[in-house]
Amino acid sequence: MKHLVEKFSKHVVIVNELGLHARSAARIAEIACGAQSDVWVIKDGEKVDAKSIIDMLTLACGKGTEIEIKIDKPSDIDILNRIADLIEDGFGE
Repeated sequence: MKHLVEKFSKHVVIVNELGLHARSAARIAEIACGAQSDVWVIKDGEKVDAKSIIDMLTLACGKGTEIEIKIDKPSDIDILNRIADLIEDGFGE
């Protein structure tokens, strides 16, 4: 019998003026690298690794873009919440 992996996610909107740029992507990646499992950023069905700055930049997320942050394991719920809070706070910009 296969083990079912529970998925946890949050939808957030990019609120800062510059959108998801290199510095903000680096802050997400820094948090995501602390996860025990995979962390994903999803925009319009395209899923990229939140631990990769370059991958996130390929999504071209400007101000007002809705994205989904997803984790694979419930043990990383704190990582999910920290990333969502960072985005909702406009990356402190």
